Amino acid sequence: MWNDCKSIVLSKMCVIVFLILLAGLAVTAPLLTDKLILISRSDFNGTKAYFLLTVYTGIVPAGFLLVSLYRLLERMKSGQVFIAKNVGSLRQISWCCFTGAVICLISAFYYFPWALVGVAAAFMGLIVRVVKNVFARAVSLQDDADYTI
Repeated sequence: MWNDCKSIVLSKMCVIVFLILLAGLAVTAPLLTDKLILISRSDFNGTKAYFLLTVYTGIVPAGFLLVSLYRLLERMKSGQVFIAKNVGSLRQISWCCFTGAVICLISAFYYFPWALVGVAAAFMGLIVRVVKNVFARAVSLQDDADYTI
């Protein structure tokens, strides 16, 4: 039977897969960039360095996001749900999304499709920010309930 514990384990496994893929991207970015330029119909003369800058700069917030998500899932698995540390993790995740959005939107100046990725990242950051606010309110209510006689 499917339950919360199995769902958290599956989520943690997915985070690990994404961390491995992120590490693979860091190693293969020059090759992947060459392939993109080769198969693209656009003129990318001189933009390989920009692509690599975008990818390597974006790896940093993506890595922080995945580590924060993994830690959040670890705490949730141990039964710590509505606690201040989880609010902090969600805050960090949202800022990582917004940082990625800024990187992508700046990169849209040389390759417009980055704008689509940037808008999606900003939207995800907004969603996580709303969830963070809900968690913060739940933590406050939990604290009030814990200290009520």
